[in-house]
Amino acid sequence: MHRQQVKIFNGNIVAPDRIIDRGSMLITDGIITAVSDSNIEVENAFEIDAEGNYVTPGFIDIHVHGGGGYDFMDASETAFLKIAEIHAQHGTTSMLPTTLSSSKKELMQTLSVYESANKKNIYGAQFLGMHLEGPYIAMSQAGAQDPRYIRDPDQKEYEEILSNYSSVKRWSAAPELKGALEFGRYLKSKNILPAIAHTDAIYEEVLEAYKSGYTLVTHLYSAMSGVTRRNACRYAGVIESAYIIDEMDVEIIADGVHLPAPLLKLVYKIKGPDHIALITDAMRAAGMPPGKSILGPLKGGREVIVDDQVAKLPDGSSFAGSIATTDRLVRNMVKLAEVSLVDAIRMASLTPARIMNAEHKGSLEKNKDADILIMDQDLRIKKTMIRGSVVYED
Repeated sequence: MHRQQVKIFNGNIVAPDRIIDRGSMLITDGIITAVSDSNIEVENAFEIDAEGNYVTPGFIDIHVHGGGGYDFMDASETAFLKIAEIHAQHGTTSMLPTTLSSSKKELMQTLSVYESANKKNIYGAQFLGMHLEGPYIAMSQAGAQDPRYIRDPDQKEYEEILSNYSSVKRWSAAPELKGALEFGRYLKSKNILPAIAHTDAIYEEVLEAYKSGYTLVTHLYSAMSGVTRRNACRYAGVIESAYIIDEMDVEIIADGVHLPAPLLKLVYKIKGPDHIALITDAMRAAGMPPGKSILGPLKGGREVIVDDQVAKLPDGSSFAGSIATTDRLVRNMVKLAEVSLVDAIRMASLTPARIMNAEHKGSLEKNKDADILIMDQDLRIKKTMIRGSVVYED
């Protein structure tokens, strides 16, 4: 049987712990079969000259709602496929399509479409499963989530959803709600990741949640408690708890707006690259010009205004969503947070892969999927490859 081989040479390969100057790689049938600091000699391989650019693992976005004018809550195959394609142009090679708080009917419609769209997703970022954000969140920290649908965990409801849809791999909720700890333990028993989100929990509640399986904090600093006072006493919130619990993973919207440079530096300083996942949290306006947009589904979604590189509620009272792309996140960590390129890439690839148990992805190492980017010196995407096939070329 003929084996398809691709050789990438003359590239600065970003390995997990270093940059290999003018290295080369061999890809066989979509899998990395060799990485070398010298030219790999092989006959009959299709050759790609990286021309001294960076060669990096593809980015893994574990929290993304939309892009290119589409939202996953549109519940159409076209939406799923177009979002995957637009983000692949910006370096995302794998993603977790993410929902918003909605009715059970809308949620199940979206999950149904995932199943069919996943089979047709050839030219875009691969789907690693669904991420449900809400509806089990704190009303006080709803942010731009629609308050009509916010509710406490409903055992009958979530068991029904999970019995029908195996695609759910992650579910974000507020751990202080009634039934939330039992919910977390149930998710963990099904190998689904519970994450802490849109919450007013205090440290003691977060610690109990962590023990119940909530090992990830969704978009750290956004829609969550910090230090609060009750009468004369101060209480640590979710932000402080994420720092105190060493093994707690966090994801951050490194768009420079949700988190400006000083906070990016602080998160990196305390948590380090092995516990930080860079996420876009992108809505449909990602990759689109400024102006009016819709958060959530086109029918019944919330109107927002895109300005200053972020989406806001019309009255300006709150951010309503990110319009970031993964390449922008990496550039910001290097330029704003002054992080090394190796660490910035790790937070966009290997760490999210580990968090989601995608052991076959996340780094340029032998036997891993050939999800590969070629980026210029300004960290702009020149080429995106998914399992060895070029899906985007500048």
